[in-house]
Amino acid sequence: MISAESGTFLIADPFLKDPHFLRTVILLCEHNEEGSFGLVVNRLLPMRLSDLLTDFQDADFPVYYGGPVDTNTLHIIHRIPELKPGSHPIQKNIFWGGDIETIHELINQKKLKTNDIRFYLGYSGWSAGQLNHELKEETWITGKGNQDLVFMQHPDNCWKNALQTLGEPYTQMASYPIDPQLN
Repeated sequence: MISAESGTFLIADPFLKDPHFLRTVILLCEHNEEGSFGLVVNRLLPMRLSDLLTDFQDADFPVYYGGPVDTNTLHIIHRIPELKPGSHPIQKNIFWGGDIETIHELINQKKLKTNDIRFYLGYSGWSAGQLNHELKEETWITGKGNQDLVFMQHPDNCWKNALQTLGEPYTQMASYPIDPQLN
């Protein structure tokens, strides 16, 4: 396991039963003494960006569940250097936030692709010390975040793939059933 910092993946332990985080992978965007902020990268919602924002009617981009906190807020992860004003680097080629007007313009110009930007409703948050406590309890498995998993075409496979990148014994964990009695 690696230490929690911006750019780290928090991979839900296979036996974590909280429905908000069951088999999730969270990209940690910020982690400091005041608390932590992250986005679930592998839970697609049954809506498009055009369903949420009236000014984005031609925006056929998927929307993801970022977490259970403030689910009426929209958050953005991208790998487009042109969106740097207003965004924060999380790691090489992954940024959080951006100027919504620039995003709108790039969408209208057909310069943004769905595999370069992700839109999230809500976020995952922890108060000061809360995430460190959960890490000590082994609620989360930490791994180095990577853009291939953040922007993968089929996010349903993200949790298994994230565990498999860690090698043994995590590769074996990736095949655990949700209900251990089915083992």
